[in-house]
Amino acid sequence: MPKNTQKITPFLWFDHQAEEAVAFYTSIFENSRVKAVTRYSEAGPGPKGSVMTIAFELAGRDFVALNGGPHFKFTEAISFVVNCETQEEIDAFWEKLSEGGEEIQCGWLKDKYGLSWQIVPTRLPELLQGNDPERSGRVMKALFQMKKLDLAVLERAYCGE
Repeated sequence: MPKNTQKITPFLWFDHQAEEAVAFYTSIFENSRVKAVTRYSEAGPGPKGSVMTIAFELAGRDFVALNGGPHFKFTEAISFVVNCETQEEIDAFWEKLSEGGEEIQCGWLKDKYGLSWQIVPTRLPELLQGNDPERSGRVMKALFQMKKLDLAVLERAYCGE
């Protein structure tokens, strides 16, 4: 394995939308690009010349997308966390990734391909952990009231306001 190969690479199974999904994801995240496309041959199982796999980077991390057919679907058991420094960043990722998808709860959403994402402020672990269970409890209660996370509301809950 070459030295610059990522040790673990997420492999995403799509029915037939891998190329569309990769274009969507790489348009949202900086430092993202398509690295390689492999096409089906006459051996199949997909139509000859159609996209089989796409190696791509999202935010500098390697991923692979497969057009594998309708046999498997994404579930919430696997999700990707997008760590955001500001509310503006939370808002932007939420708007783009939830378009055509489904807003869930507590910062979770499903995109239009059924892939689950968590859009969270980087400060959230600090607000939920610590030596003051009252503070953490207020933050957790506020968190359960939200779909898209509101950092200012979480901060106010932490401070007891």
